Amino acid sequence: MQMKIADRLQHTEEYYFSKKLSEIAELNKNGIPVLNLGIGSPDLQPPAIVIETLVEEVRNPSSHSYQKYNGIPELRNAISKWYKKEYSVELDPEKEILPLIGSKEGIMHICMTYLQSGDEALIPNPGYPTYVSAVQLSGATPVAYELNEEDNWLPDLQALEKKDLSKVKIMWINYPHMPSGAKANREFFNHLIAFAKKHQILICHDNPYSFILNEERISILSLPGSKEVAIELNSFSKTFNMAGWRLGMMVGAKERISEVLRFKSNMDSGMFYPSQLAASKALEVEQEWYDDLNSVYKIRREKVDELLNLLHCSYNKHQVGMFVWAKIPDNYENAYQLTDEVLHKARVFITPGGIFGSQGNKYIRISLCAPVSTFEEVIKRINSTNLSD
Repeated sequence: MQMKIADRLQHTEEYYFSKKLSEIAELNKNGIPVLNLGIGSPDLQPPAIVIETLVEEVRNPSSHSYQKYNGIPELRNAISKWYKKEYSVELDPEKEILPLIGSKEGIMHICMTYLQSGDEALIPNPGYPTYVSAVQLSGATPVAYELNEEDNWLPDLQALEKKDLSKVKIMWINYPHMPSGAKANREFFNHLIAFAKKHQILICHDNPYSFILNEERISILSLPGSKEVAIELNSFSKTFNMAGWRLGMMVGAKERISEVLRFKSNMDSGMFYPSQLAASKALEVEQEWYDDLNSVYKIRREKVDELLNLLHCSYNKHQVGMFVWAKIPDNYENAYQLTDEVLHKARVFITPGGIFGSQGNKYIRISLCAPVSTFEEVIKRINSTNLSD
């Protein structure tokens, strides 16, 4: 039987990494295993107290029932305290916090809550591909705003003001920025908040990378007047090495939380109690946890710099987050050409920047989520491979 897929999927393709991992699996069957430096899946362990709490609570016979759609009080209270401690943001745990089954879920929920056919959403180019697909699935139209290295990957708000913004309802931003690793400062956020108020646009700030190799942690909600026009997503995946746990959060004004909950409550039946309680323990770790995590990433970053020098790429040494973004040499037409050559000749997978938008066509992204021994083997393979001069 043939089935016609819904119109909403006509412009939504299988996720790039899903397709590429299938190709890598085939290569692995036929020779030297491919070393994967493409995906940001943390390979380190969560805090010990998190695992201990999960194991203990799983054994509790009362832990396996349905939970509230807006999360358990312990988790919401822990998020509130964490935001106050780390970002200097006051949040009402009852009304201004919504735990999520991963922040990727939140992106979809936000788009489905506020967007429909005829609406537009501003999307960063380069940026996380899920922003585009979630907007398209909602029936709205994604409108790219270009970011470039010369402007430190920050949007030109003055240029945006010259465009027709009458149909724009939301604007996705993400700082520290993925894939470039660029940071935004308070001055920029103040300008952005004023821009959003003037044009009645909801700013959706995706903020999962602020603890990785980054000394200044900024939440847009720490700026005056931000709750009127902004919401923020955060995640346990990168900060606490809990990617497979699928735990995140949305924070913002009580009206926004209530509106998104109306959609979310029709999509799931709450989150597993032991994982929520374990997540609340993650939010209580001391600064030493972050310091130890970043000491590992710093050593790995040095190896990535060595690898990029070998590939004759240029890069900003001050970028933050768990990826390194680098410009390819001029002898390659685009990043796909370089990454495919590295994949098939050296059996190493590196992400081409073009998957994040046309502004990434001349860039590659390397993940820090691999042990030093893997980076050393990658360097060895590249050294012994005849790549294009």
